[in-house]
Amino acid sequence: MAELRLTGRSASSGFFEGPVIILTDTAATRVSSGNPSIEAEILRKSIESCRNSLVSLAESADGEAAEMLGFQVAMLEDDALAEGAFAAISQGIAAHEAWRDALNEEIKSYKDADDEYFRARAADLEDIRDGVMAELTGSSKKVDVPSGSILFSRDLPPSRFLKIDWSKGGALLLTEGSPTSHVAMLARSKNVPMIVNLGQIPAENGAFLLVDGGSGSVIVEATEASKREFREKREFEAKIDEMAEKAVRNPAVTRDGTSISVMINVADPLELDQLDWVKCDGIGLVRTEFLFTNERTFPAETPQYQIYRRMLEWANGRPVTIRTLDAGGDKPIPGLTIDGETNPFLGVRGVRLSLLRQDIFRVQLRALARAAVHGPLKVMVPMVTVPSELEQTKALMNEEIAALLAEGIPAALPQMGIMVEVPAAAIAIDLFDADFFSIGSNDLTQYVTAAGRDIGAVADLADTMNPAVLRLIGSVAAYGRTSGRDVSLCGDAGGDPRIIPALLKHGIRSVSVAPKLLARAKQAISEVDLGQMDEAMP
Repeated sequence: MAELRLTGRSASSGFFEGPVIILTDTAATRVSSGNPSIEAEILRKSIESCRNSLVSLAESADGEAAEMLGFQVAMLEDDALAEGAFAAISQGIAAHEAWRDALNEEIKSYKDADDEYFRARAADLEDIRDGVMAELTGSSKKVDVPSGSILFSRDLPPSRFLKIDWSKGGALLLTEGSPTSHVAMLARSKNVPMIVNLGQIPAENGAFLLVDGGSGSVIVEATEASKREFREKREFEAKIDEMAEKAVRNPAVTRDGTSISVMINVADPLELDQLDWVKCDGIGLVRTEFLFTNERTFPAETPQYQIYRRMLEWANGRPVTIRTLDAGGDKPIPGLTIDGETNPFLGVRGVRLSLLRQDIFRVQLRALARAAVHGPLKVMVPMVTVPSELEQTKALMNEEIAALLAEGIPAALPQMGIMVEVPAAAIAIDLFDADFFSIGSNDLTQYVTAAGRDIGAVADLADTMNPAVLRLIGSVAAYGRTSGRDVSLCGDAGGDPRIIPALLKHGIRSVSVAPKLLARAKQAISEVDLGQMDEAMP
């Protein structure tokens, strides 16, 4: 066939060439035993086997992957999920049919929901449905995808992505999907080129493709001239990456000589074992949800203290910003978050939940106060909407410090700041008596644009480059300068070379990025000349 060029949306940059494997949605089959009791037991064992598989995956995962898998495990452990299936089995329906129909009904209700949270979770339910179906039919024992393949599918659930060996490279092409979906975040973390909203590929299994994840382009059956052009571009980009990696140990400085602080985001302390602290200016965000997601019981004070202390010691005198528990929204925790909220993203999450569950919150504050004696600790409170939430948190911290000192346990008051992700806080930032501010660009963008991060149909709207979002970021940065308080940005935008120039233009002088983005972020900063940029807000 003649060369064909296709274009979709970039979800993860990078280059790859090779044969394509086309995954199709095939209906799994099995023969029913005809006995409701046997069918019910088969379903129970299949659910448990799927759960165990996810738990095993979660143990070897970190960061976002561990959080996603933890959510799916929690869903499978909720007996309510399978109630409809067991009811159907009692009426004589086969286990696989009962499970499929019950989950399809649940998935449809999620997809049709007005609430963005439920629409975003539909992909997790599809993943759970297919995982249990694979156990029921025995297809879970089949070999998945060979390493070094270009995978083309309608969509791909996170658990299946994590089961694929990407060590020899590969690429992911989806007819649907979103750049902000869970699987897209996983692809970026593993440096797998990924393109979404590509439409159908008029090719058969084994067809040779050229994939440019950064530009969102695919060439089917490329000519020799196109192959040469593709490889030259790949080599050029590799040289840029090599230059960036060589300079990553140097401070980040713009072309006109402005110093920019570049810190890292940490979702799991194990990440630090592979990181060199010299490459960054500290830790700008520690997500403490990892302490709670995979626990049957909530972590005690001393284990938390030991982990926080280890991070401060690793940072070697550089600042470490630890965010208090940010549960709720897309991060439910069994036994802690509130079930059945009509809109969890706008419900009891972040500091709202912490103040409601002070028994859990006080334990974390005590651990943080103990860790503060070991280095420059900054404690960041998430989802703050009104000043009283910060004041209540400060009061609890002071009470716990007094109690620790009375017990003869060393403790210190860390800097107390807020995560600026709610528009109400960004607009009235001068009302908050915080020691520092850290802008959460992901949620701030989502709330300002009223566009869910995991919804492909509105992904174009959920853009930090939206003038309204940039103006809010600029106003927070300006207040930080006039008030003498540190302002940083710790969302995905801080590591995006496309957005970095705009952030610097609007006054951001400190960003916190995923460790894998350190080199490219510093490279992007070095190419900015603030002297040539108009400082006026758009």
